[in-house]
Amino acid sequence: MSEDVLEKVYQERLEEQLIAFLAKEENLSLEKAMDIYYSSRLSEKIHEGMEGVQYLDYKVLVQILRETEPELF
Repeated sequence: MSEDVLEKVYQERLEEQLIAFLAKEENLSLEKAMDIYYSSRLSEKIHEGMEGVQYLDYKVLVQILRETEPELF
């Protein structure tokens, strides 16, 4: 596997974990958690690999999302 493919797989798994954890912690449906995540600036940073944020733990990323984008909740 190439490095790009591995990075894509890692990112997809990170997003799955983040959305599932967000749904559980906020008592949301998976669909609502997906809406929140994919409408966030954080998802753009992860997708674009900005600031190395994609290498943080998914639980930390949920906390960052709560703190930096409370208007989504």
